[in-house]
Amino acid sequence: MTTTTGTPVTTGAVGTAHSRIEGRDKVTGAARYAGEIPFADLAHGWMVASTVARGRILAVEDAPVLAMPGVLAVLHHGNAPRVDAEFIGQLGQPDPVMAAFQHDRVPFVGWPVALVVAETSEQAREAAEALVVRYDTEPHDVAFYPDRPGTYLPENTPMLTAETAKGDLEAELAASAVVVDARYTTPEEHHSSMEPHAATARWEGGRLEVHDSNQGSKWVADELAALFSLDPASVRVRSEHVGGAFGSKGVRPHQVLAVMAATVLDRPVRVVLTRHQMFSVVGYRSPTVQRVRLGADADGRLRGLDHQSQSVTSTVFEFVEQSASIARILYGADAHHTVNRVVPLDVPTPTWMRAPGEAPGSFALESAMDELAEKCGMDPIALRARNEPGAGPVSGLPFSSRNLNACFQEGARRFGWADRDPRPGLRSEGRWLLGTGTAAATYPSGVAPSTAAVTAEADGTYTVRITAADVGTGARTALTQIAADALSVAAERVRVRIADSDFGPAMVAGGSTGTRSWAWAVMAAAGELREQLALGGDVPPQGITARSNTAELVGSLPPKERHSFGAQFAEVAVDVSSGEVRVRRLLGIFAAGRIVNPLTARSQLVGGMTWGLSMALHEEAIRDQVSGGHIGADLAGYHFAANADVPLIEADWVDDPVPDDPVGGIKGIGEIGIVGVAAAIANAVWHATGVRHRDLPIRPARVLLAASARPSDEQVASEDGSRA
Repeated sequence: MTTTTGTPVTTGAVGTAHSRIEGRDKVTGAARYAGEIPFADLAHGWMVASTVARGRILAVEDAPVLAMPGVLAVLHHGNAPRVDAEFIGQLGQPDPVMAAFQHDRVPFVGWPVALVVAETSEQAREAAEALVVRYDTEPHDVAFYPDRPGTYLPENTPMLTAETAKGDLEAELAASAVVVDARYTTPEEHHSSMEPHAATARWEGGRLEVHDSNQGSKWVADELAALFSLDPASVRVRSEHVGGAFGSKGVRPHQVLAVMAATVLDRPVRVVLTRHQMFSVVGYRSPTVQRVRLGADADGRLRGLDHQSQSVTSTVFEFVEQSASIARILYGADAHHTVNRVVPLDVPTPTWMRAPGEAPGSFALESAMDELAEKCGMDPIALRARNEPGAGPVSGLPFSSRNLNACFQEGARRFGWADRDPRPGLRSEGRWLLGTGTAAATYPSGVAPSTAAVTAEADGTYTVRITAADVGTGARTALTQIAADALSVAAERVRVRIADSDFGPAMVAGGSTGTRSWAWAVMAAAGELREQLALGGDVPPQGITARSNTAELVGSLPPKERHSFGAQFAEVAVDVSSGEVRVRRLLGIFAAGRIVNPLTARSQLVGGMTWGLSMALHEEAIRDQVSGGHIGADLAGYHFAANADVPLIEADWVDDPVPDDPVGGIKGIGEIGIVGVAAAIANAVWHATGVRHRDLPIRPARVLLAASARPSDEQVASEDGSRA
């Protein structure tokens, strides 16, 4: 249905459950991923990574390998095409690991040192494993520990505020009736998406074409153009289907290596990273050491809040895991201080990983809030409600909407929180000790400039073109629903085409910003098209295309704190004789604006909560101090939650209207699901056992160690008597 004014008439697509448009193709195998698309005369590249943590390459002994069957080339620093990494891209300057084979330096284990290209992937792998690379090694340093020398405060950038301060923190802490001062640690964690990173590059008609698995095709195309000094219009990147990304699928070495090889050989070349290689060159979540100090009056009102985080960066590129930043949003205090520091080590550069900063930061802050509630003798939910800010605790800006208390109220009702005995270590079921815990969650809901085009076709359908990316979130389906409502037509009449850099600039799929950014561009283009059709007179309503660019609209947004919120609840069972922790229930209630598709939204939230469970109990990458590399860099050595570890998880939401929002109240939901889960589980383990775990993951060995260190009832009674 259309109107002469161009005003959308709601068809009700947004807010209703829709199965994924590409779902059938995916489950039947018809959907092709980057490593599966067929090409004539395709060659295969296999990356060779350094086995030393620091030093120089003395020699790449490629002659024997070039004589092996099927081998076409061996690229390395002595013969590879030159690239230019001195540019500022969409998300800043690229990590130098993207400037592969430009020098003989090796800054970490896993650094790309060669690419073997052969007729088949089997031949390429055999030759790569036979290639001898000789090094001049140097002493390396991969040790991360609290307050170690070399830790520094980064400079502020548009994407980083390293430190914030308000009020006299030390004075407020000194005047507080109750103080918590504790240190928390989280380990190195890895994305390990189901689909490995893969790219196929070829030159076709004077254009470089790349089929890739990424989170933003235009982003990748522009950076490849800059790296290889190409006209951006001569580079096209497509990424139709992506089997998971979580922050790791940006511009990575495999794309650069594929382009290099395709240029040298003048034929299509595919490079697929192995699972082992993904532990080195696609980023990871940095380990953190966090100190949280909370000072409160006897009634739980915060006087001072101090959240300090220390994380790892590489020696070649700075990345900051902004774990302390979550405290800038969740709670108000008279004095407020947050700081994120880093220490450079001879390790690969960390990167964004689902809920970067907020995921590890919430474990520390929300565990500390639980400890404060215990000391104050307060219910943990009541403590959080008491410290609910009326505006941004640091910025002072108004919230676009903030319904965290509603999340806790609804979650408490569903979880049966009122029946909880707050005293720890009292509930048991056979050999199991039972406990419950809760934690708050928040994640920014940003928006970035994007472009879109909408075409009225001759058959009465509409085609939407936007360089969005569907990394498994259901973005393609959500955009179909949004376009249908914006055009006032049934969703069946809308076809959404995405993930093609030729469609123009658009926000990447990341930072819980994609859908909100793309939706605004699609809505603007649809509105323009409706105006054109209304003014068309006798012009047939087909073949007309309207385009949008939301840069000015985004720039005109009034400053506000824009975030999604949530409350996580967990019930655990702990066997202190074996150290086993079992999560029996997980419930998440969220305030995430207008939910576009309840079916895929719930899937995203449950997926995030599953990862939070895995973070709490399983995931930890161990780095060997002697070699500088990982121990067990595969899915056998890197443990994560399997089906048997995951209970039935409930995820739902409360109404969260966003007044005067130009995108209809749509917020980001891709990352908030993981935030708060680890803390809720850790708080539940404390409630079950009476022992506080401040280090993740809560492994059986740590549970046993904590249980053995806990004084017996007789010892406690004896100590109390001696004090008396």
